[in-house]
Amino acid sequence: MSGGFDPFALKEEDAMKFLASQTHIGTTNVDYQMQQYIYKRRVDGTYIINLRKTWQKLQLAARAIAAIENPADVIVVSARPFAHRALMKFAAHTGATPIFGRFAPGALTNQIQKNYKEPRVIVISDPRVDHQVVTEASYANVPVISFANTDSPLKLVDISIPCNNKGAQSVGLLWWFLAREVLTIKGKISHQTGFILDDKEIMPDLYFYRDPAEQEKEEAQQIEATDAAAQEYVSTAEPGAIDFNAQPEIKDWAAETAAESWAQGAGNQDWNNASSNQW
Repeated sequence: MSGGFDPFALKEEDAMKFLASQTHIGTTNVDYQMQQYIYKRRVDGTYIINLRKTWQKLQLAARAIAAIENPADVIVVSARPFAHRALMKFAAHTGATPIFGRFAPGALTNQIQKNYKEPRVIVISDPRVDHQVVTEASYANVPVISFANTDSPLKLVDISIPCNNKGAQSVGLLWWFLAREVLTIKGKISHQTGFILDDKEIMPDLYFYRDPAEQEKEEAQQIEATDAAAQEYVSTAEPGAIDFNAQPEIKDWAAETAAESWAQGAGNQDWNNASSNQW
């Protein structure tokens, strides 16, 4: 496939990203259709995924998505909470249509439904969790691209990308790679310049799931750091430089408003008198 073409070959830095996010770590079970993507089995029984085949299938999926004329005809679906952020960013960067949370039954088959859609390609994160989407896509004859772990069933899945689809960082990195390769094939970015949109570099951690509790903790730490910096500034300031007892200047806004109104009324009165004298 594209592995023989140097610009699309798996680079060392991309392989290091895979290893850092544990994309190659599978489960202790294996589906018979996923055996072709297994590199070896560890002593503890965990299967290791062949990252070279992961990269090849990722390139194939990117070509299938880039071939769709209207990006909105590509629907990305995931019921896993830690994949919602990745779906949102993927849809924002590529123009795809995201569906978060529970997939409404009949969205691909029931035409009288409010959320009825007619996609050209569907991309999901887990064929086991998103089985309803896979089943309805087979009824509507819509191809399905899915991230698949070693124990994932591949029935009715057209393109499977072998990877660790249960890790939050692994899923975020794979959606980031898929978005980057789609935009590269479309010619919007290049491998030489990197994943840069609107003069901003898109880093992989932008696609990673963030725990709301951790986010609130970071905000609380930022507030504490700001308060500490303010207290330090006050303690190190020269005596008398900051007057906490100083009162702001209080003006009589009512008097100023009345004076302006009187001036405007006087001006209008003079104009009226001048007009009457002229006639």
